[in-house]
Formats: sequence, C-alpha cells, structure tokens
Amino acid sequence: MATGTARRSWITWRPHPDGYEACVRDTNINVWGLVAWRRQGLADAAILETVQGLTPEDLETAWDYYAAHPEEIDAAIRRNEED
Repeated sequence: MATGTARRSWITWRPHPDGYEACVRDTNINVWGLVAWRRQGLADAAILETVQGLTPEDLETAWDYYAAHPEEIDAAIRRNEED
C-alpha cells in the first residue's frame, strides 16, 4: 500500500448466536468463512470473484486478523462445520 493512503478495510464484529464474529468492514463477510475457503484451496483471485464488493485489501486484512487470532477463527470454523 502506498504511503499516506488510508486503509479502506478493517475488521468489525457482528452478533452471532454464540457471541460475535469478526467480519470484513461493515459487512456480513466473516473472516472464518474466508479462511475456510482458503483452506479448501481457493486462491485469493477466486475468492474476490465469488464475493461481490470484496477487495484485495479486505483479504489482506482478513489474513492479518487470522494470523493474530488463529484460535478465535479456528473455533468459529469448527463451530460452523458442526452446524
């Protein structure tokens, strides 16, 4: 990202029956879902094509969030695989 450019992507938390889920920006695009797709082998380009409005910066933010909070995201993936 260029110096001086404001990052237009961030993480927000949305209510979920089990608490809150980390989402990209002010959307319902949750980080655990993006990470799960990546684990299934989807490339970033394929994820960007699939999710309307998602940007490369959003993915970078999601990957950074996962790197900092793997236990939280892994638990969310497990919880949603059980449903």
